[in-house]
Amino acid sequence: MSEVKKLGGTYAFAGTGLTVNRMGYGAMQLSGPGIFGPPKDRAEAVRVLRTAVEAGVNHIDTSDFYGPHVTNQILREAVAPYGDGLVIVTKLGGRRDEKGGWLSAHARQELIDAAHDNLRNLGLEALDVANLRAWGMHGPEPEFDVRPSMEVLAELQQKGVIRHIGVSNVTEEQLAEARKIAPVVCVQNFYNVANRGDDGMIDALAAEGVPYVPFFPLGGFTPLQSGDLDDVAKELGATPMQVALAWLLRRSPNVLLIPGTSSVAHLRENLAAAELVLPETAVAKLNAIGGEARE
Repeated sequence: MSEVKKLGGTYAFAGTGLTVNRMGYGAMQLSGPGIFGPPKDRAEAVRVLRTAVEAGVNHIDTSDFYGPHVTNQILREAVAPYGDGLVIVTKLGGRRDEKGGWLSAHARQELIDAAHDNLRNLGLEALDVANLRAWGMHGPEPEFDVRPSMEVLAELQQKGVIRHIGVSNVTEEQLAEARKIAPVVCVQNFYNVANRGDDGMIDALAAEGVPYVPFFPLGGFTPLQSGDLDDVAKELGATPMQVALAWLLRRSPNVLLIPGTSSVAHLRENLAAAELVLPETAVAKLNAIGGEARE
């Protein structure tokens, strides 16, 4: 049995000086239903964040359009002043309407205002990493032109508002276009054991030392329905979510996880997935869910 490091071990973002534990935390669920408005139990949300940091989580994913503003304000209340080594990654490129709808926000001033909203609500002088969230509600929209938005983020980086730039919800072509404008230090896309469209991207980024951060590791708003996943979880005495997270950690060393929850108990379950060892027979069964087995 191979050694499994606490929180999945560490990974360095190439060329940044940033190193994080591979098991991080996604703060999206700390706001209200539909990622809109305040949470039902703000005190529990604060406890979740503090418990995560106390457990060694040093990579937190957030955005000021969660709530909006709510999640970042809770994050500041719970964790600030931020300790050395804590990397907070946010996203720009979206906004909410008065009913909680999701809208594109890629105009120049919208991006600038969003960056400063994140700074204010988080209580930061500069954003560690800001991901450009390319538009597309159910996956990337290939026709979306990332270049104008990337140019704005590059300007904000030159002014010291943003230290590093990442991208989210992008195709390989959009990633290539973004990189022509500024270095991209991480990619955050939809990927899990059953949705393997980014396999090639993950491998290419791994060769360059660039992190890949999958969102919706168990399907997101439409949870995975897999008898094989359930079977493996039962065999190992784990939950399907723990198995799905463990598979992602095994998939490639540059995969960083940001599972989210609003419950301390569920948080502890997620973190424990980093120490779950998957036998080769289980890996083969899980690989087959995605249609193409991988050694």
